[in-house]
Amino acid sequence: MAGNKLPPIETIPQLPTENRAAILDLLFEPSTQLHTLAVPLLHEKTFSSYNDLVAAIGIQLTELSESASSSDTQWLRSILGSHPRLGAKKVESAQSQAEQAQLKGSNEEVEQLRQLNEEYEAKFPGLRYVVFVNGRSRTVIMEDMRKRIAGGDLATERSAAIRAMCEIAADRATKLM
Repeated sequence: MAGNKLPPIETIPQLPTENRAAILDLLFEPSTQLHTLAVPLLHEKTFSSYNDLVAAIGIQLTELSESASSSDTQWLRSILGSHPRLGAKKVESAQSQAEQAQLKGSNEEVEQLRQLNEEYEAKFPGLRYVVFVNGRSRTVIMEDMRKRIAGGDLATERSAAIRAMCEIAADRATKLM
């Protein structure tokens, strides 16, 4: 893989394990648990597009979410928790840095976002608020956070986080082609 570009989709099954893991890191966020879950899939299956690849990983994540196993739940939490907090000062992946750059705001807004992150994580232990920002303003995002906190359903939140991760990954795939 050259830099932060994705290889042609049809070459993925033949790539070394570390390259398949790097693809996952570019599309999602670096996560050992996601590597363990999805790297074998990228070796076993040929995808016709990156959207198909992202959808297949979304199915894997949904299966974890719907499992009654506490170890599956913990595994999913680790994967969802690999996303940085919205508005975090330290963001490791270049993709997340670029996506969050538009969320810069006043000190008051930064503090509100920090408080909302804390409220969300208190309401949904082990989860992190994940959303596909997609050009929406900080105000709109914070309103969405408030609605999701008020909704209060853990299963719904897991589904929303998985959906958001997949929307983000599909968007990144388009940009990294």
